[in-house]
Amino acid sequence: MTQLIFFILIVGGGWLLYKRFIRDAEKLTARSRERQKEQETGALGTLVKDPETGEYRVKRDEE
Repeated sequence: MTQLIFFILIVGGGWLLYKRFIRDAEKLTARSRERQKEQETGALGTLVKDPETGEYRVKRDEE
């Protein structure tokens, strides 16, 4: 019984690590595509509209 619980914990932990790895890889791929698109067009950044004020600003890296 103890071995089964240990096995379930190991598999669950591995699954969580795998999901986190995939999520991080997707974020990096999206950032890479945005930067590549900016280089192709010669843009200095991407503008996003602030929903509260309605003003545009340059998108930060953590967004």
